[in-house]
Amino acid sequence: MLDLALKGSKKYWIWMTTLLVVLGVGFFYYMKQLIVGLTITGLGRDVSWGMYIAQLNFMVGVAAGGVMLVLPYYLHDYKKFGKITILGEFLAVPALTICMIFQFVDLGKPNRFLNFFLHPTPTAMPFWDGTVILTYLILNIVLGWVILESERKSVPPPSWTRPLIYLSIPTAFGIHTVTAFLYCGLPGRSYWLTAVLAPRFLASAFSAGPALLILISFLLRRFSRFDPGKEAIQMIAKIITYALIANVFCLVCEVFVAFYSNIPEHKLHIIYMFAGIDGKHVLVPWMWASVILLLSAIILLVYPVTRKNERILGYSCVAVFTGTWIDKGFGMMAAGFTPSPLHRVMEYIPTVPEISITLGVYAIGLIILTVLYKIVISVKEEIME
Repeated sequence: MLDLALKGSKKYWIWMTTLLVVLGVGFFYYMKQLIVGLTITGLGRDVSWGMYIAQLNFMVGVAAGGVMLVLPYYLHDYKKFGKITILGEFLAVPALTICMIFQFVDLGKPNRFLNFFLHPTPTAMPFWDGTVILTYLILNIVLGWVILESERKSVPPPSWTRPLIYLSIPTAFGIHTVTAFLYCGLPGRSYWLTAVLAPRFLASAFSAGPALLILISFLLRRFSRFDPGKEAIQMIAKIITYALIANVFCLVCEVFVAFYSNIPEHKLHIIYMFAGIDGKHVLVPWMWASVILLLSAIILLVYPVTRKNERILGYSCVAVFTGTWIDKGFGMMAAGFTPSPLHRVMEYIPTVPEISITLGVYAIGLIILTVLYKIVISVKEEIME
């Protein structure tokens, strides 16, 4: 089926060429980072995780969000998700690939990444994080490809895929749970030291991931003959609504506990995020933008009239995706390190090389996503003919 990705319109090849250019720029700066070291980034002694790990944190959620389609379709036989489930499975492939590449570039030297698997340390959470991400990646590649091939031949999927489907569901929950444990297992970081971090991560994943799927479905409907169906999209919108409310509720609980307990170590991180400390407030406009976007999305998604209007639904999904990207990205990373355990405020600002490498990694993900979806759409259109 890979030959289907080699056939496309002029716009398709312009898009792929653009991504390759972005990838080339990112690779140039990565080679510079490989020679010079992580000094070309905005990272330092006080903030040792930044843009790279922030994107990993967010994209793990995007990958996990696909389980909200797999679970109803395979466990509850909800046939309306029949057309769109494959999109969720194939969305996880580039998302998880991006996650692994961000791990790779953040470690500085390639051999450090290989040490995860060549010299495993079972007591270290990064080892389990890399392992569960790789496992879920393999499951989605195998299942997505085999199921699509079976659909193309108009035959049922092989029986051995059923156990793998059941295995993929807890693994999807696991990839974000282990990522949360990676943060809340660090006792010196008060903002992350909370038992609600894993549920908060999962709630954000089950809103941002499906929101991206709806936006992709709208694009595919516009540029191809593929249509996942209005009923499926509306059901996904309801899932986004409930998950988003749970996510914001968890955030409110964090704020309440921090200020009601009046423990300085817990309050300072939130104060820095939303008001700034000692004139240092680079995160403040971003965090308020995130809050406004998420609350606006809740209002638009809760009311059936605005939710059923697909134009407004599209804006709502953009708000969910962007607001969650800010909250789980810079909000979670920079605020977790600022102030430091010694109450020192050192603001983190990503550098141009750091941003370029990040865009290059995303370009790799978009190339994989484009190829996979080109194959899916081509197969679906073959079946319709």
